[in-house]
Amino acid sequence: MKSNTILINSALRDFEDAVKETKKVAQYENLGKKEAMQLELITEEMMSLILSLTGETIVSFWIESEGKKFTLHLSTKTVMDREKRSLLISASSSRKNEAAKTFLGRLRDMFEEAMASEADDSFDNLPEDLLQDLANHPIEDPDWDGYERSVLRRTADDVKISIRGGVVDMTVTKNFQ
Repeated sequence: MKSNTILINSALRDFEDAVKETKKVAQYENLGKKEAMQLELITEEMMSLILSLTGETIVSFWIESEGKKFTLHLSTKTVMDREKRSLLISASSSRKNEAAKTFLGRLRDMFEEAMASEADDSFDNLPEDLLQDLANHPIEDPDWDGYERSVLRRTADDVKISIRGGVVDMTVTKNFQ
């Protein structure tokens, strides 16, 4: 079974649509309360992880299930830099880009990695009081703590990240058997 594809606009903070869809899938598949909560937790952490690392506003989310095996998919486009690429790949179980499985895939991955720009840290040397006056500057601590990554790794059976060009696909698998 494949769920509806949910388009999430993080600027509007409509993450709840993905959680509602997850609840529908859990109910349709007759999951127990604990299993449904785990599936919801995986959904929430996937959203949080991808949005905190990419900062993108439009994300596609859907779930595929076969028996008690669930595969949650998330896809977005982003402008890729080396730091973002590294953080995304470090979130996967294998710590490898899943798009780089074949010879041509590995070749493309090496080329994209070499072409990735350095992160723009041009505002890092400005005083904090001046930074707070800039539009769209985060007030909270900008360093990512990796909480979502650790929760996903503990809750899910497998986390795969595939990066091809500027498209990031995250696939998380959970088997309740």
